[in-house]
Amino acid sequence: MNKPTPSPKDQLADHLRQGVLTLALPPGADLDEVRLSEEFGLSRTPLREVFRALAGEGYLDLRAGRGARVSDMSMTTLRDFFLAAPMIYAAVLRLAAQNATQSQITALKAAQTQFEAALHSDNTAQRALANNRFHDITGEMAQNTYLLPSFKRLLIDHARIAMTFYNAQTGRQDDDTETASQHHHAMINAIIARDADTAEDLAHAHWQLSRGHIERFVMPGALDLPLGASHN
Repeated sequence: MNKPTPSPKDQLADHLRQGVLTLALPPGADLDEVRLSEEFGLSRTPLREVFRALAGEGYLDLRAGRGARVSDMSMTTLRDFFLAAPMIYAAVLRLAAQNATQSQITALKAAQTQFEAALHSDNTAQRALANNRFHDITGEMAQNTYLLPSFKRLLIDHARIAMTFYNAQTGRQDDDTETASQHHHAMINAIIARDADTAEDLAHAHWQLSRGHIERFVMPGALDLPLGASHN
C-alpha cells in the first residue's frame, strides 16, 4: 500500500526539522516566512501553525513582532545539555528495557540497519539523522509522559552537535563511530533481554564515547563544569 502524500504543512515541518538537525538552518537563524510560504504553498495562518508546533517541540523560538527563528545553542543551553544528557539517556535506556514492545524492537533494528548504511556513506547529515532516529525510538520505548519531551528536546541539540562527530575526517572518528554502532547493537540486545541494568550502563558508555567530540564543539573551558562524569 502506497503511503499518502504528506500535506504541505507536514512537508514544511519535515523540511524545518531536518534543516535544524543538520545545521542547514543554523542555530539562531531567522526564518524567511515569505519564501517558505511561497515554496510550500501555504498562507500565513497554516505556516504559523507549523511554527508554533515546532516551537513546542524545541526546534524554533517564536518572538512577538519579530517572527520565528531556529532555537539557539547558547552557553546556557549547552551547559544544561551537559548536565542533563547523561542522566536522561540512562533513564530512557533503563525504561526502554522494561517497557519496549515487539513492534518497537523491530523498528529499532530497522533503524540500526539504516544507521550502519549511513556510516558507510560520506554524508554527515545522513549519519546524524540515522543516529537521531535510533535514539528517538528508544525514547518512544521508555513510555514515560514526563521524560519523553525532555529527551526529544535533548536529541535536537545532540543531533546538531553530532554533525561534528559524524563528519568522517580522521581514522579515530571512524573507529569511534564503529564503536557507537556496536553500542547500538548491545542496546538492542539488552532491551530484548529486558536487562535494564546493562541498558543503563550502555547509555553511560555511549555518552562517554561521544563526549570528547562534543567537548571540542562547545569549547568546554568556557562552560566550567564536569562534562558528564564517568559512571561507576
